[in-house]
Amino acid sequence: MTHKERPFVLIRYGYDISFDCPQPTPMICQLEIHPSLAINVRAERPFASEPFFPSSVYADQFGNRCRRFVAPQGLSRIFCSGVVEDSGKPDEVNWDACEIPVADLPDESLLYLVGSRYCETDRLSQIAWDLFGQTQPGWTRVQAICDFVHNHITFGYPYARSTRTAFEAYQERIGVCRDYAHLTVAFCRCMNIPARYVNGYLGEIGVPADPNPMDFSAWCEVFLGGRWYTFDARNNMPRIGRTLIAKGRDAADIPLVNSFGPHRLASFRVWTEEVSEINPSHV
Repeated sequence: MTHKERPFVLIRYGYDISFDCPQPTPMICQLEIHPSLAINVRAERPFASEPFFPSSVYADQFGNRCRRFVAPQGLSRIFCSGVVEDSGKPDEVNWDACEIPVADLPDESLLYLVGSRYCETDRLSQIAWDLFGQTQPGWTRVQAICDFVHNHITFGYPYARSTRTAFEAYQERIGVCRDYAHLTVAFCRCMNIPARYVNGYLGEIGVPADPNPMDFSAWCEVFLGGRWYTFDARNNMPRIGRTLIAKGRDAADIPLVNSFGPHRLASFRVWTEEVSEINPSHV
């Protein structure tokens, strides 16, 4: 699909989530956009809670923005929104991007070359080499992996399971966007290509509207030709308007909400959409 070139787009984003806790419950959330996008934020309603409770922000080992707080007993709500400027360009495609030999990879990329909680390279290595060992190295091989994952897994929100690993997604052939990303990441690592898991907002800019309620999205980044490129086996096409929240080895590193105690999710709403201008209703 070809996207019409645009100078930039404005994207309204946000979340509104409510929890019901039987007791005061410590939480760590990764829900706000990545620090690398701060320069592109044009309007923002910062994190807030009802009832009010204090929170603090720290950067994790991957440079993501993490917010910690203690949710009070009973019903509480957290919300944040804003408008960010995006380039308006679809994900870059570079068929000339090559694989870097492991011996020549930069130190910081090696973390994304080995197995992790949801990406079991030991169980998938032989499968990966059988499937992709004869494929042309570089961009062609990674795209072949994405094509396979896209066709192998059947998408469905009822198929979501927070404990499903890449190997289980390969076996079960069902899942949601995180499962597509985990299997893609695992296959790339099996082929000695660094890959990392990413989550964020992805609205329907330049594509038909999805009738399902909006949710956060997951995709991956792959290290080719000396830099990171975006790949998304779930959609398997360049998209406009990805708004990064966090990146890590897999979903275990970047949970949207990490609760250290029981809670019930009372309500959950996420939005991301293109707007023509900034006005108070957007924040």
